[in-house]
Amino acid sequence: MSKCKEIAEKFCNGTSCSQAILSSYAEQYGLAPELAFKIAAGFSGGMGRTGNTCGALTGAIMVAGLEKGATHKEDQSAKQNTYDTVGELIAAFEQRWGTTECRELLGCNIGTAEGYEAARDQALFIVRCPEIVESAVEILERVIDQAEEE
Repeated sequence: MSKCKEIAEKFCNGTSCSQAILSSYAEQYGLAPELAFKIAAGFSGGMGRTGNTCGALTGAIMVAGLEKGATHKEDQSAKQNTYDTVGELIAAFEQRWGTTECRELLGCNIGTAEGYEAARDQALFIVRCPEIVESAVEILERVIDQAEEE
């Protein structure tokens, strides 16, 4: 099973989108998966279930930060490299989905009781979200691989 599908399956088994992505990469960067799980907890559902920036995207952005981020404030090159990588990640996600906003991706605002119920009734968490999680990981892997080649 590919890493993308593995992470999407983790989401389907009850882990939130941002948690599924960040915790799956945690050990690779010396971070305990349980800690990554806690760090990512507030990012799902479009940032705390407000319908804003997609949790799968924010999970991927956190991984990009672990991959490219500066370890001290003087490292301006790494800082810029991180911004470039994250910019590419966001642009590719937006190109694929037409938006970065959870409420637009789902067609309802899960931050409201009505929107959350609509998402459940339409099985969006079972059908749509895993597809979005999988694509966020595919985009993340591609962007990181391209950055390493440069």
